[in-house]
Amino acid sequence: MAQFSRIEVALKMAETGIVPVFFHKDIEICKKVVNACYKGGIRVFEFTNRGDFAHEVFAELIKWSTINTPEMILGIGSVVDPGTTSLYIQLGTNFVVSPILNPEMAKVCNRRKILWSPGCGSLSEINYAEELGAEVCKIFPGSSVGGPDFVKAIKGPCPWSSIMPTGGVSPDEENLSAWFKAGVTCVGMGSQLIGKNIIESNAYEELTQTAMKALKFVQKIKKEK
Repeated sequence: MAQFSRIEVALKMAETGIVPVFFHKDIEICKKVVNACYKGGIRVFEFTNRGDFAHEVFAELIKWSTINTPEMILGIGSVVDPGTTSLYIQLGTNFVVSPILNPEMAKVCNRRKILWSPGCGSLSEINYAEELGAEVCKIFPGSSVGGPDFVKAIKGPCPWSSIMPTGGVSPDEENLSAWFKAGVTCVGMGSQLIGKNIIESNAYEELTQTAMKALKFVQKIKKEK
């Protein structure tokens, strides 16, 4: 069962502004990455359903996280069907992110009051997702869909929409400034934040420092808006 309500998840996404996106088949590496992000101030983390037996890794990771990083809101990403959605809800996911908009997933999540963030590529899709109960809509891949200019255009007629781009987001101040000044609620960040060099070099303290700096950039940009 989820430890955090969909309202708590949405508020924390908006508060912190950064959601790391990561998968690895090695549970110990996953623990180190989550812990490093946690130490850096991250409080929402998306584990992606991308490898064989990913659900088994997630099951162990979320049990570990509940004890060792208790404020971390751990969720699942890269889910595209209602069956897999149900599987991860049973394992305790606190939110479900998808690269696509599948209405059947919305039904499954809404029954259990789990935050569902579908992938959208147009204002019509965002509007439809909101009708289905999506609080935060993912745009993916963010840079290919239209980048910050796309977000700015969406927020014009629909200022109430909460947008989370993933793809084309990096932890430097210039990139983050462009996205947040355009009006995003939060950003998803994968390899730009958690690069292969971090894993290969066991440089988890570097990841902590990068996360910490990125969060400070976000808070600074929000104050300047």
